[in-house]
Amino acid sequence: MKHTLQKGLSFLLIAVVMMTAVIAQPFSAQAAGSLNIKAESAILVDAETGKIVYAKNPEMKLPPASMTKMMTEYLVLEAIKSGQISWDTTTQVSDYAYSISADETFSGIGLTKGKPYKVKELYKAMAVFSDNGATIALAELVAGSEGKFVKMMNKKAKEMGLPEYKFVNSTGLSNEWLGDNVPKGTDPNANNLLSARSAALLAFNLINDHPEALDYTSMTEAKFEGYKVENLNWMLPHKATYLKQFKYKGVDGLKTGYTDLAGYCFTGTVKRDGQRFISVVMKTDSKAERFQETEKLYDYAFSNFETKEVFEKGYQLEDKSTIPVSKGKQETVEIAVEKAFKAPVKNGEDKKYSIKYHINKEKLNKNGELKAPVEKGEKIGTAELVYNGKAEYGYIFPDENKQTAALVAQEKVEKDNWFMLTLGAIGSFFSNLFGSIVDTVKGWF
Repeated sequence: MKHTLQKGLSFLLIAVVMMTAVIAQPFSAQAAGSLNIKAESAILVDAETGKIVYAKNPEMKLPPASMTKMMTEYLVLEAIKSGQISWDTTTQVSDYAYSISADETFSGIGLTKGKPYKVKELYKAMAVFSDNGATIALAELVAGSEGKFVKMMNKKAKEMGLPEYKFVNSTGLSNEWLGDNVPKGTDPNANNLLSARSAALLAFNLINDHPEALDYTSMTEAKFEGYKVENLNWMLPHKATYLKQFKYKGVDGLKTGYTDLAGYCFTGTVKRDGQRFISVVMKTDSKAERFQETEKLYDYAFSNFETKEVFEKGYQLEDKSTIPVSKGKQETVEIAVEKAFKAPVKNGEDKKYSIKYHINKEKLNKNGELKAPVEKGEKIGTAELVYNGKAEYGYIFPDENKQTAALVAQEKVEKDNWFMLTLGAIGSFFSNLFGSIVDTVKGWF
């Protein structure tokens, strides 16, 4: 009886220890399937490679509200880069921009009618405090009218390869709220639309093509029109006590959004120890929830993934390191990948990546040989990085939903001279002739 009691207590103790261990597990160690993100749509992307590490309904088109302004930011920065405008270019706000800015139901600071504003002032008001009037003023400056700017937005979205999108204005407001100022060529009742995947790809292009955008999206506060305004991104290191609970180390962007129809949205980006992620959550229920759900994504990212070089530049598959060459001074040529492959590698999955070759068949003859001459560095085909794990979300790029690198020749192979080619042809002729004779003789017996 005593022995049985001791045995029962031992099992109970083990169970308690196991339960304690499970309870003590930090949230960040949970698997992607158990994240339970409270948003209609969400995505998490490695910002260096474009690899998606988590997704929930990523193709669902939803109103992005002020996250629309990321495209406006991109086009303004593009205009500055091209020299069309500069940070010091000045403009006066139109009656339309002023009327939207003066409407207290919309986010903004309030512009002064007739006052000249520098591009830098307006951009800061747009990026930090999501000022709608400032956004419209910039759109009109770049394109001449918001209607023309909307055409630029949709054209750029197509160039970027955004899979699901529709832009009808520069701000993210519903067109029906704009009254007589609905951008020309757009539906008066329409809304901008983006999927989480498209928003993430837009953010990817914004911070990679124009990294200076982060100088503004990382500002916790800014002065405009004599007022000090705070960034609507609560995950930045704000001084206000009530916001410190949302602070997340490494966050430096990007854009919040809210309308009744869109709910609370947030496209964020975070960088720690050289590793950057981009996140999107769409249609959450509150200001706080959009940041709480983003925190879950970031905890999951940094606890489970490390961006590593999985295959170095010059890597060769052991059994496919060479390829035969026809009519060359060498019979074979070595091939290898032109650049290194990087990937956000999940804990314990270092060996779940492999390389697959795709040789360009147009470069081969009917015998599967390269045609000499072959130049050093000549592209022979592509190498594809293959993930052999369970949760495969692919990449953010719709037209290239995989990571590839050029497969190139490692040395030059000159075409053999005519004399050697002639000798080879003669040798081949007699070899074939001798073979035919032998086969014929064998047939007599």
